[in-house]
Amino acid sequence: MKQHIIPAIRLTLVTIIFFCVVYPLVIWGIAQGTPANGEGQTLSANGKPVGYALEGQSFTQDKYFWSRPSAVGYNGAGSAGSNKGPTNPDYLKDVQSRIDSFLVHNPSVNKESIPAELVTASGSGLDPDLSPTAAQVQVTRIAKIRNLDEIKINNLINEHTEQPLFGMMGTKKINVLKLNIALDKLTP
Repeated sequence: MKQHIIPAIRLTLVTIIFFCVVYPLVIWGIAQGTPANGEGQTLSANGKPVGYALEGQSFTQDKYFWSRPSAVGYNGAGSAGSNKGPTNPDYLKDVQSRIDSFLVHNPSVNKESIPAELVTASGSGLDPDLSPTAAQVQVTRIAKIRNLDEIKINNLINEHTEQPLFGMMGTKKINVLKLNIALDKLTP
């Protein structure tokens, strides 16, 4: 029995040391190489904090780019999806309601042109990013409200488009909060 207990205790101690000391230190060291030293990135506008770069925000005014819908009302404490399947009647009603609302606010867009990400919530309910396509489909509405040339807004989208990691991992994306802050700087 002693020949089994001693190795088990040793293995337990090595595992505890590795997962409670070594691994967290390695992750902390990697985080120190990020722009905000692993603390997240608070974004400011006019000297006031307006949100976090890694957390989705609710934008509903026509003068802004709209974010991806949230199943949790953009509440970081309750990050979760809706857990409703694609055939669930309540889910389909929510999606249809979002489509209808989008079309009312964007009359120049036809239903087939609406990217799915603008009418379906992300898995976490806090996705801060959109694809360039989802941003571009909103350009006409924003240009009309802000009395701006669509070319200026498209240039802004291009400037804020982040490329995939190493050019191959992930997809092109745009942080909606950063884009809307830059949009406010274009117009007083």
